[in-house]
Amino acid sequence: MTSSREVALLRLVAQRLAGPRPASSSEAVRWLTAVQAQDLPGALTSVALRTPGGTRADVVAALDSGSVVRSWPMRGTLHLVAADDLPWMLELLGARVLAGAPTRRDRLGITDGDVEQARELAVAALAGGGRLGRAELLDVLAGGGVATTGQRGYHLLWYLAQTGTLCMGPMAGGEQQFVLLDEWVPAPRRLEREESLSELALRYFAGHGPATVADLVRWAGVLVRDVRAGLAVAAPRLERLQADGAEYWMDPATPGRLAASRADAERVLLLPGFDELVLGYADRSCTVPAEFAQRIVPGNNGMFRATVVSGGEAVAVWRHAGRGARRSIALEPFTALPEDVQQQAEQVYAALP
Repeated sequence: MTSSREVALLRLVAQRLAGPRPASSSEAVRWLTAVQAQDLPGALTSVALRTPGGTRADVVAALDSGSVVRSWPMRGTLHLVAADDLPWMLELLGARVLAGAPTRRDRLGITDGDVEQARELAVAALAGGGRLGRAELLDVLAGGGVATTGQRGYHLLWYLAQTGTLCMGPMAGGEQQFVLLDEWVPAPRRLEREESLSELALRYFAGHGPATVADLVRWAGVLVRDVRAGLAVAAPRLERLQADGAEYWMDPATPGRLAASRADAERVLLLPGFDELVLGYADRSCTVPAEFAQRIVPGNNGMFRATVVSGGEAVAVWRHAGRGARRSIALEPFTALPEDVQQQAEQVYAALP
């Protein structure tokens, strides 16, 4: 048995925001399995915060080297993942998302022929190590006779990535380039379904736990029976605990890591919007008190604001104020902030990746 506050601190350590950090950006991404990345600058900061002295440039270097890629591996949402994980994740998690694609294509006026023509054009343009930004690749499709107006272009690129033809890899001019997945990831991991379910359960609960079955269902977009099947294999390598009447799973080493780094876990952190500490769970109330949830996601619009975390709990949202040398942090506290928390937030901001 443990408290909700203890669950929050354990999650900080499990996610490598406190205690020992992974040595590199690619190791940090692999540890978390996937890092939400529709806001790429925020995702770069999220990863950098989880490495010793990490910078966003370090994460960009991992993208440029091909050890980390960005794609839509689960829930139809952009994430950073270790490159060799992407193929098995697409195979395991893509089917439920793709089930709705024909209806979406009908609404957009995209035929199956359009999709396959777009695939042929993309492969021809990128084969042999080609790299194209989004606008350039859409120009290729349009030039080949596939209409890309409105939402058609986005859907086509999403579908080609979701079905394993494309992914986003290196940066050029501040923009990620599309590449062919088979070329960019020459040594993919291939897992049978039972093996991939156990891999997903083991790594999610190790990198996010304590977490519940419902948390993994929501995070990966899978069914309860899928999580149960994964736990049937992974459970001997995990630890189970009870908190507030719920059953949680985690890496057995996590409590020891927290005991060795409690002061680090209780300090003030500045997290970008969409960070895994907030988004990685169906029930995030141990970190985000329910009465303040709307402050982080106003109107429940899906746009997560950057948070200030103190003692494992979100106590404010923050944003950049000013420009250049006059840039500073602007805080919107949920309640009156202690003066030391305000001061620590300003100090952390000055060193933010």
